[in-house]
Amino acid sequence: MVEHGGLDLMCLNKSYSHSSTTSSSSSEREKRIFTKLKVSLTEDYPQKNAEILSGQYGTNLLLIGVSLMLAIAHHGASVKEEHLLSFITTLMILQLIWMIWYIVSRDRQSNLLPEKDVHATTCWIRGGLTLLALLSLIMDAFRIGYFVGYRSCVSAVLGVYPIIHATHTIAQVHFLWFHIKDVIKTFETFERFGVIHAVFTNLLLWCNGVMSEAEHFLNNHKRRLSSLGYVNLTIVDMEPHCNCTTSACSMFSNSLYYLYPFNIEYHIFVSAMLFVMWKNIGRSIDLQYNRKRPATRTQGLVVGPILGLVALASTIGVLVVYIIHVEESMDTRESAIAMFYCYGIVMLVFMCSAGATGLLIYRADPMPMDTTKNPSRTLDTEILFGSSVGSWLMSWCSVVAVTASSSSPSYRWTNLMYSLLIVLEKYIQNLFIIESLYRQREDGERVDAEAAGPVPEIFSVTSSLAPPYNGIINRAYENPDKGCVTLENEQVENGQVYGTFSPRKHSAVPLHVGNNVAETPSKKRQILKNIAVFLFMCNISLWILPAFGCRPQYDNGLEQETFGFTIWTTVLNFAVPMNLFYRMHSVASLFEVFRRV
Repeated sequence: MVEHGGLDLMCLNKSYSHSSTTSSSSSEREKRIFTKLKVSLTEDYPQKNAEILSGQYGTNLLLIGVSLMLAIAHHGASVKEEHLLSFITTLMILQLIWMIWYIVSRDRQSNLLPEKDVHATTCWIRGGLTLLALLSLIMDAFRIGYFVGYRSCVSAVLGVYPIIHATHTIAQVHFLWFHIKDVIKTFETFERFGVIHAVFTNLLLWCNGVMSEAEHFLNNHKRRLSSLGYVNLTIVDMEPHCNCTTSACSMFSNSLYYLYPFNIEYHIFVSAMLFVMWKNIGRSIDLQYNRKRPATRTQGLVVGPILGLVALASTIGVLVVYIIHVEESMDTRESAIAMFYCYGIVMLVFMCSAGATGLLIYRADPMPMDTTKNPSRTLDTEILFGSSVGSWLMSWCSVVAVTASSSSPSYRWTNLMYSLLIVLEKYIQNLFIIESLYRQREDGERVDAEAAGPVPEIFSVTSSLAPPYNGIINRAYENPDKGCVTLENEQVENGQVYGTFSPRKHSAVPLHVGNNVAETPSKKRQILKNIAVFLFMCNISLWILPAFGCRPQYDNGLEQETFGFTIWTTVLNFAVPMNLFYRMHSVASLFEVFRRV
């Protein structure tokens, strides 16, 4: 009995220990599964889908605003301008809260050096945006003055909106100067929503500016048609139904529409920059990719700047003559439109020739293409092609109208030639810009080094393979502190705690052996720089004309006869803002091309 009991007890203990081991292993397995599920839900899932989630959020914000704009464009009694401005003001306040939170959280992490993408933007782009922001602040001041004059009969939202917009502009410019290059690695999901909220808030502000400016221009166009004896058209009264209490109300309201183009360009450029920041969230930056670019040389710039200034001066003359004559009789109106098309044909022929010359130079050069990941460059490419669609649609509509129209004004065939050249010019210019941006950089130091043979460098493998000194002076030991300062600056610029030694310039190592090294860039690079400067000035010219009221597509009557007033004005309201953005974006891209050549 005792022996059997002891045996049973031993078997029970053994089975219990086996069952407890099994249960503990199963509980550990369940714990591992739960931990893996928890990690997948809290980390992997947002990282994989945060772009889609935040993108859908921003898109719906934009669609809500566009829906309100369409209701306002109908001029019904249910939805008014103050409803839209209240919605946009709320979005700007939310963006202000997010920017303040971001800056404060970054300051608390001052012990950690943040990673930065040096290609996200440049000082000259931020400087240009600051200038556009100053003009937007002037526009806000005019809006406040306009509200003060009509405060007795307009909503208080019209006074609150410019104040919040001015505050939003100042805070956003500060954010762009000091944080736009940040590569966010903490609170990634939350920051994606914050950045995309800022992107679509600026897009909505851009849409609002485009709608207001287009409506103002359309009303002026209707007034011109009525004064020339066309069928009476409905003109919307933009002024409030009360007397202004100050003497400057008309000056404020008229000046607003001269500042709208700058405000529109400001918001669309900010959207593009913030979109690059959104794409950089969680990204790993390659040190080779993140090097600071050497300084750009400007020798040999003569032909490009001269031709560009001639184009700019002729543009201003055409703008003044067109605006004066288009308001007069039918004969002067036709002569003004014909003058514009002749001017445009000459300008576009020169631009096509310059772009084609640059492409031929690139095609003759075996330099390989740069295929490294670069979100800002990818966005530049997509924007160039996307914004070209509006102008191409407008041009092909003009081609159809010219060939199908029964009337034959003096500018009929020049309109056809101008429209075809617009398509060709954008095609060639896009290819030239993309080819330039995707070329591997041909640094001046490297080209000179290859031409002159191996040059000794400090801490370089080639220094041990170089010929004997033979008169070469190493000036790095004359001022060792200067080298340390240079290295520290390079580390700060790259956003890293360590850096690489950059090749030394030949001006610091005079060579007494062999041929002297030429400091001027090659003829090929001089031609490309002149082409970039010329196209830069031409795109500024072609932005100025439609931005300040020179739009013959409204006035020539051919397209309106073919497509009807409603359809054609709808096409123009879509295509003209896209064309304006294309020209300004081309200006920025061509300046980058100039710096890279």
